[in-house]
Amino acid sequence: MAEPFDIHDHRHQMKQLKESSDSGLYDNRDDVDCPVCADTFNRLFILRSHEQQFPENDGARFCLLNQDDGVYLFRH
Repeated sequence: MAEPFDIHDHRHQMKQLKESSDSGLYDNRDDVDCPVCADTFNRLFILRSHEQQFPENDGARFCLLNQDDGVYLFRH
């Protein structure tokens, strides 16, 4: 099981791109590792609502981490 990921512990290593009460989007500026697979991720999307629609993607790999405070999507 993955270690809990606290966005506040990594704020200085990421740039906040978007933030709302339902979601957050961050750019990984300092090679933070994904807590699921241990590879560096490019972007982090945090989902706090029950549903989210994603636009068509480019086929990039991603990992999901479900925590008490939301679902974390790490795009590689």
